[in-house]
Amino acid sequence: MSDGAHRASAPRRRSALRGESGLHWRSALHWRSALRWETGLALVVVIIGIVGASVSPQFLTSNNLFNLGLSNGEIAIMTLPMTLIIISGEIDLSVASILGMSSALLGVLWSHHWPMLGIFFLVAVVGLAAGAVNGLLVTRFGLPSLAVTIGTLALYRGIATILLGPNTVANFPTTYTNLGVNAVPFTGNALTYSAALFIVLAVIFGVVLHATPFGRSLFAMGASAEAARFAGIRVKRIKTILFMVSGLVCSLAGVLWTFRLDTAVQNNGLGLELDVVAIVLLAGVSIFGGKGSIIGVVLAVLAFAGLQNALLLTNFNEEAAGIVTGALLLLSVFGRNAASLSGRLGKWLPERAGPAPGHPGADPSQIPPTGSTPP
Repeated sequence: MSDGAHRASAPRRRSALRGESGLHWRSALHWRSALRWETGLALVVVIIGIVGASVSPQFLTSNNLFNLGLSNGEIAIMTLPMTLIIISGEIDLSVASILGMSSALLGVLWSHHWPMLGIFFLVAVVGLAAGAVNGLLVTRFGLPSLAVTIGTLALYRGIATILLGPNTVANFPTTYTNLGVNAVPFTGNALTYSAALFIVLAVIFGVVLHATPFGRSLFAMGASAEAARFAGIRVKRIKTILFMVSGLVCSLAGVLWTFRLDTAVQNNGLGLELDVVAIVLLAGVSIFGGKGSIIGVVLAVLAFAGLQNALLLTNFNEEAAGIVTGALLLLSVFGRNAASLSGRLGKWLPERAGPAPGHPGADPSQIPPTGSTPP
């Protein structure tokens, strides 16, 4: 290699090294911040448990805890891939539509007498394909993930409507529908299959995110995609994989949702994407990427499900439950960014008040003459 080439490549190597060291330094800071957030979130979970038990004696019963896991299991499962996607600096708003499309496909194929194992395989392939469409539009065409997944949210929901229309399929085998409503054996009738699957997947996602180079690359991409590229991280490929994993997991959630309700309709899971995003942001995952943890997501799932359930037991208007979700979204975003917001406010207020007398930018008429006595 010529001297000129060495001189040209040296700044890039130094930039990559600085980027890697900076990413490690920011990662340490993010861990300390996450621990503080998770400690507060754990305290919130305890408070919700105490308040819920005080307002209703049914709150901490095994039957109610079983129902809590039953009604929130699919939502909890979908928060895991969403966490990784947001940490990487993207977002996927099509998760609930993929769930609905998978449920509709399951119903249509069963009504046409397909074998159940063949249905599972095709539903998984469709979920992977739906995620791949999201990932390729974001990474290969350079489109913003927010706009892309809003579009595919409507697209996949439309496909579900075409598949089933106004029809309902509700004659699934008892062997499978029992998985949606029965407890896992040897758990004392307290753990649903969806909740058990969430625990298993949370462990897997937690190990991948916090104990592997792949997980560290997600934090790097979320902190700075450009620095991650200079550090040799294949940003486009990894983000595409994340969207595909999200599609696969959401299709699995669609199967569980269908079996739990014993019903496949085109609007299954409608609006659940807001709950998923609310939980992930409540977990302390930064909407700007680069921050978050799976432990925080688990605690946020408990807080969200517990709060919803406590309100339900107090005869809270179920139609107004969206108020709770919206409030949690706003509080989580504001709380996670309170420090930066206060810093910006501190800079904004002096600018609005104008420069102090004697400052180079002050109005000369407001500067007292030399030797004069201030009033």
